[in-house]
Amino acid sequence: MAAADRVCVGAIAGAFGVHGEVRLKSFTSEPRDISSYGPLTTEDGKRSFAIQVTRPVTGGLGARLSGVETREQAEALKGTTLWASREALPNLPDDEFYHADLIGLEVVDTGGQVLGRVRAIYDHGAGDILEVVGQQVLLLPFTRAVVPTVDLVAGRIVADPPGSDE
Repeated sequence: MAAADRVCVGAIAGAFGVHGEVRLKSFTSEPRDISSYGPLTTEDGKRSFAIQVTRPVTGGLGARLSGVETREQAEALKGTTLWASREALPNLPDDEFYHADLIGLEVVDTGGQVLGRVRAIYDHGAGDILEVVGQQVLLLPFTRAVVPTVDLVAGRIVADPPGSDE
């Protein structure tokens, strides 16, 4: 399965307890939904896990992964990212996007001048911020006012950065 056909939906933060449970960080908008996207695979695709969320824990969720029975097995997975098939994810409304679809897109200003490419998306609680890297690093609020156009087909974002009309 090609990388474009999969989306990173979580990561294993370490073991939780002594019976093979893991501490799971979910990157889904509803954290518990991570278990509903079918078996999740490692980034290299070599391992696959069915996920059963057991309880909320500090910094994430407690979960059982198929085939993981001991604390040592759980601890060995620390740092492993978990990937879902794009087909398993829900379709989004027109004005919502998966972060994976935005990373790497070219960003131009309203006059067509290239500002750079999206390197990362951050969410510190007050809304998403796009990190755009070009001749300089820009942090742009991902709002309709600052980012009026996202064209996934063309692979391009049109942005109107604050202070750009001075």
